[in-house]
Amino acid sequence: MTANQIVRRIVKPVLWVAGLSPLAWMLYAGFTGGLTADPVKGATHFTGRVILVILLITLMVTTIRRFTGWNALIQARRLIGLFAFFYAVIHLLIYFVFDRGLVFAELGEDIAKRPYITVGFTAWLILLALAVTSPRAMVRRLGRRWQTVHRLIWVAVPLGLLHFAWAQKQDLRPTLGYVAFFAIVILLRFASGSVVATRRSAAVPAGTSRPATRLDASADAP
Repeated sequence: MTANQIVRRIVKPVLWVAGLSPLAWMLYAGFTGGLTADPVKGATHFTGRVILVILLITLMVTTIRRFTGWNALIQARRLIGLFAFFYAVIHLLIYFVFDRGLVFAELGEDIAKRPYITVGFTAWLILLALAVTSPRAMVRRLGRRWQTVHRLIWVAVPLGLLHFAWAQKQDLRPTLGYVAFFAIVILLRFASGSVVATRRSAAVPAGTSRPATRLDASADAP
C-alpha cells in the first residue's frame, strides 16, 4: 500500500474508533453511575480533559510529519482537529443544558461576568473558526490566510489550559500534566523545524534555492 492508502484505510479508521471511545465511555459511565457523585460536573471535567488531549495530539501531527518525512499523515490532522471541536460542542452543551437549563440569558451573563467562562468560551469560538474553515474548499478559498486562521490553535490551547485550571479550583495538579505536555509539544516543534531545515539544505545544491510551494505552506500549519 502507498502512504496515502495506509492513512485512508488504517490510520483514519483507527482515529474514528479512538475519537469516539471517550464518548462511549462517558455514556456508559453516566448510565452506570461512574461519573462521580456529581455526574454533570464529572462529565464537564471529563470532556474538558478529552479536548485538551486531542488538541495536543493535533499539534503533534505536523511535528511527527517533519521528523519522519511521512507527509501523508497530514491527511489525518483535520479529522483529529474536528474531534476536538466535537467534544468542545458536547462540553458546552453539558454546561448549557444541565447547568443553565437552556436559558440563554444566564449563559450570556456567565460569559460576561465569570472570567473562566469567558476564557473557555473564547477558546470555543476559536475551535469553531477552525472547524468551519477546515474543509478543502475553505482552504482553497482562504489561500495563505488559512494558515493564519489555523495557527490560532496555539492560542486556543493556552486558553483551554487556563480555563481548565480555573475550573479545578484549588487543585492544580491535573493541569500541570497538560502544561508539561504542551511545553514538550512546543520544544519538539522547534526541534522538528531544525530537522526540516537541515534536510532541505542537504537536498538543495549550493547556490540555488527551493521555492516554497502551496503544499509546503499548508502542510506546516498549524
